[in-house]
Amino acid sequence: MQNTRYARSGMVCSVDHLASAAGIAMLDRGGSAADAAIATNAVLTVTAPHMCGLGGDLFALVHDGQVSALNASGRAGSGADAGRLRAEGHTRMPHLHDIRSVPVPGCVDGWIALHGRYGRLPLADVLAPAIRLAKDGFPASPLMLQGAKTAATRPGGDDFAGVTAEGDLVRRPGVGRALEAVAGSGRDGFYLGEFGQGLLELGAGEYTTADFERVNADWVDPLRVRAFGHDVWSAPPNSQGYLLLLALGIADGLDLPTGPARSAWAHLLAEAARAAGHDRLAVLHEDAKDLLGEHEIARRRALVDPRARLKVSVPAADGDTTYLCAVDGDGMGVSLIQSNASGFGSMVFEPRTRINLHNRGIGFSLTPGHPAEYAPGRRPPHTLTPALITRPDGSLRTVVGTMGGDAQPQILLQVITRLLRYGEAPGTAISAPRWKLGGTTGFDTWDAPDETAVEVEAGTAWSDGLAALGHPVVERPYGTGFGHAHLIDLRPDGTLAGAADPRAMIGAAIGR
Repeated sequence: MQNTRYARSGMVCSVDHLASAAGIAMLDRGGSAADAAIATNAVLTVTAPHMCGLGGDLFALVHDGQVSALNASGRAGSGADAGRLRAEGHTRMPHLHDIRSVPVPGCVDGWIALHGRYGRLPLADVLAPAIRLAKDGFPASPLMLQGAKTAATRPGGDDFAGVTAEGDLVRRPGVGRALEAVAGSGRDGFYLGEFGQGLLELGAGEYTTADFERVNADWVDPLRVRAFGHDVWSAPPNSQGYLLLLALGIADGLDLPTGPARSAWAHLLAEAARAAGHDRLAVLHEDAKDLLGEHEIARRRALVDPRARLKVSVPAADGDTTYLCAVDGDGMGVSLIQSNASGFGSMVFEPRTRINLHNRGIGFSLTPGHPAEYAPGRRPPHTLTPALITRPDGSLRTVVGTMGGDAQPQILLQVITRLLRYGEAPGTAISAPRWKLGGTTGFDTWDAPDETAVEVEAGTAWSDGLAALGHPVVERPYGTGFGHAHLIDLRPDGTLAGAADPRAMIGAAIGR
């Protein structure tokens, strides 16, 4: 079990103790929670290429008296052509080894936007710990090893050659140069510099220089739902954050049992998630609206039967990631999620800097006329689901999030319900065994929602009860594909209580 950590004047939680330490160092120097979040994320882009990177996307929520949402997800290049993919025989976007599943990465644009609005320290200082680790090296984490072995066989994967054991030294000089370019010249140093030129050449027509000149970071209106006496916030489409809020809204009106140990708890929350998400492929695209109306929440809640599994169908009307959070001494909270999509992403590397590129383009549709059809300048539907909780008076309660592909809203549904409905401590809520709706890749949960099994993590007594209610059940070892969630909770007396997920193995919640 992960113990809850406590602090008074600031806290950072992430999947890697080196990254959390970099964030705390920024708070110690008078930086804001935004500075801490960027520093933490920057280190992770070096040390956790199996989860995130400069070649990926970013979403964030910030509470600074009010809630703001940042969408720094990239857009398809000017050469995007769904018809050509269909002519080649594709029925869905290529998952790996194909530049066409690589939208322009939004991470650096996200940092620049977040720092420009909320940063207090010079950006060069914020990025300095990551630059040092990229140049001098860092120990390989146990979670990196399997992906690194594959990455080393790919063109541009040379940084991972010889990484065979936990603790092996890894150096990433090209990533260090890219970070130095951002520190010295802002976004242009990255998108119009060495990395951008290499990506332009690698794309061979997928991108134009104008694609890299366009900023991929927008401040947008966050989504909100009232659940368990609090307001829970997430990012709007093209994020799938609405699935978390919709499921919470459904669950808030259900007769939940007295404790999460009962199989009825897992059943009702799983059904809330299925009622919320079964039509995701049809309704989620960057221009989607009106997904959280009261009547819609009530309609979907009425589908949930406490005595049996819901039969859903395609509507009549369709990875890997890292999450981190930071709170500073002034009460600013940042909930930031950043991703490659699948592990090392597309397993395509920009050849000059050897930055591994995400494959968020797998979210696009190849169905002609679909609102999320792969096309120039479009953003793909995204699994990234940052979350933030406020009290009824608008004050910050919690910053929380997780990695986990399609399962992110399901994992957060459980963690937030434990926290708000049952009053569990952060360490208990984060460590507790989970369920999730299964899939083959982690991004195909909703392809056939009536065939999806409930995967149950070892350590629960849910399996027999779920099976009796009609759920296909698969038991998995603890920590195998059930996300890495982290949270920081602000108590009424000002104490910060946080936890990093023990499933991350080297994660850390560090306070000051």
